[in-house]
Amino acid sequence: MEQRLTDEERLTLKTGAFGAVFLVSNADPGVLGVIRESIAASGALADASGTVKEALTTGPLPRIPRDSQLEIESVVLPALGRAVRILREKSPGDVDAYRALVLAAADQVARAHDGVAPAEAAAIDQIRVALAEPA
Repeated sequence: MEQRLTDEERLTLKTGAFGAVFLVSNADPGVLGVIRESIAASGALADASGTVKEALTTGPLPRIPRDSQLEIESVVLPALGRAVRILREKSPGDVDAYRALVLAAADQVARAHDGVAPAEAAAIDQIRVALAEPA
């Protein structure tokens, strides 16, 4: 049975999803790239449905640090892992959808500007690991 997510849990899912997009776009920064990338990502995130859509479209925007890639990683990667655990507990049918959505958004962002740079590919690998099943 699905349980409603708390505000805090919805914010965790949103921090993970939006943060993953930001992590990739920040990996290979470029002003024009950031605009193209945010448009690409919004398209992928718009494909959400059910519990995941509700989490991504309601409540406040997450606060994601912007100072360094390490700082972004330190917030975003744990949020992705927590998001998967929250969904597994409260809405197990949405775990794969959330994973696929975040990875699709990250991939679209990386491809939006002159193909996938090595730093972007590395960020996507980190995101994939953070979303993986816990041991």
